[in-house]
Amino acid sequence: MLSEKAVKSRPPYRIGIGLAIGVLSWLLPYVGVNSTLLPALLQKIAPAQKVQIIAEVATIGMIVAAIANVVFGALSDRTRSRHGRRTPWIIIGSIGSAICFWLITITTSIPMLLVIWGVYQAALNAVVGPLLAILSDLVPKKYKGTIASFYGIANSVANPLGTIVASQFLTKINMGIWTMIAIQLVLGFLCVAVIHEPGNKDDKVEPLHGYQLIEAFIFPVHGQLRDFYLSLFGKLLIVAAHYIIVGYQLYIFMDYMKLSSGEAASSLSIMSTILMFTGMFFAAISGPIADKIGSIKKMMVIASVGFGIGVLMPFFDPQPWTMFAYAVIGGSCYGIYNSIDQALNVSVLPSKKAAAKDLGILNLANTIGQILGPIVASVVITQMGYHLIFMAAFIMCVIGGVLFQMIRKVA
Repeated sequence: MLSEKAVKSRPPYRIGIGLAIGVLSWLLPYVGVNSTLLPALLQKIAPAQKVQIIAEVATIGMIVAAIANVVFGALSDRTRSRHGRRTPWIIIGSIGSAICFWLITITTSIPMLLVIWGVYQAALNAVVGPLLAILSDLVPKKYKGTIASFYGIANSVANPLGTIVASQFLTKINMGIWTMIAIQLVLGFLCVAVIHEPGNKDDKVEPLHGYQLIEAFIFPVHGQLRDFYLSLFGKLLIVAAHYIIVGYQLYIFMDYMKLSSGEAASSLSIMSTILMFTGMFFAAISGPIADKIGSIKKMMVIASVGFGIGVLMPFFDPQPWTMFAYAVIGGSCYGIYNSIDQALNVSVLPSKKAAAKDLGILNLANTIGQILGPIVASVVITQMGYHLIFMAAFIMCVIGGVLFQMIRKVA
């Protein structure tokens, strides 16, 4: 039997596994629907307006997510229950997301689709913000890099795996969405069961009055804010650059590279498989390395610039091999980014008391970046064609790397 001291000296791997399952529960279905099944549905019901509608979907999602992320994070900070602060919101958000996916399968109205997507973004962020806060709540500082690696591995796996799974249903879109519903619910409930957040029903909640009430739901205005906002905007640029490619990857293969539907589906699977394995490998090793050498910032800079080089590859030749090259280079660097992203988040928080709310704001970089990327891509494609979206993504990555380099608090 291990002594109590020995147990405490080990990283809390159970929390890491639960976090990984939680990421898969929301991100895999989101990527599968947002980047593949929804574009395929629009190709079927509104082919002439598909690029513009994707941008409208992204805009609505960005507005809703910007509000919901902060609100649900703040509400979870103040939640008291026998299941803890975060668990109730993760369960509610998972169920709400699944209901929205089901509604998508039964509507052919574009306005109604946009409304459903807005509600989905609210439900999704009821999962994302509280889930992120668990890293701050339950993981000791010396193990945050290691446990954040679990989050990063799941992130690296969920992005390509969502596309791989969804690409199998390009001719059976509703069945693909039903599959995503099952993944969302099963993994969402499994996540909270594995983490098994301790109850906090008896904890006191300080009443909020006047400006305190406003502060509980807005961007932080006190504490060490410089690094917080550098991290926020650096992350926003990197994620947006990633989703410039992800949001239009089906159309890149079909419209930019002139592949047939079958060839596009095959190429998507190959690219996504490469992304998954390169991302998973580098995410697995980067967190422990960051803990050992204490250089989160430097690794974030390397990851940002390296990812920029990866997204630039298709700029040079409209052939599938360049997307596969992007998957190798970009997947490796995005794996590093995913691994240490959450460790950086926790390190730049202005206040631990508002951890979920402030992490929710930092996570806006992920949520809004996923939405901003397709908007930028839509504008560039409409005005100048597909060719320059890769250059735009590269520039965003370089600027993001510069912002990370300017952070002072983190080594």
